Amino acid sequence: MDKVETFNTLGHVVTISERKNIVISGVKKIDSFDNEEFLMETNMGYIVLKGSDLEIVKLDTYQGNVSIKGKVNSLSYMENLSKKNKDEGMFNKLFK
Repeated sequence: MDKVETFNTLGHVVTISERKNIVISGVKKIDSFDNEEFLMETNMGYIVLKGSDLEIVKLDTYQGNVSIKGKVNSLSYMENLSKKNKDEGMFNKLFK
């Protein structure tokens, strides 16, 4: 059997298995994360992943793949997220 390797840096796919394992491709960078929320920039926009006991299992910066485990409560895309809005959100969380 031949081994086939594919390097798809342009595609964006989100796969959630049993609400506890998530794999996201096309990730450009992870802006912030903790055990309850991830904010990631993908080639299709920003994603906010919320849940509990979230942690990174695998991070492949070359291909832009991220594997996360934990209980997934929500996943949403954010349109027109500017740096100012991200910074305000992080500071508000720190000083609550």
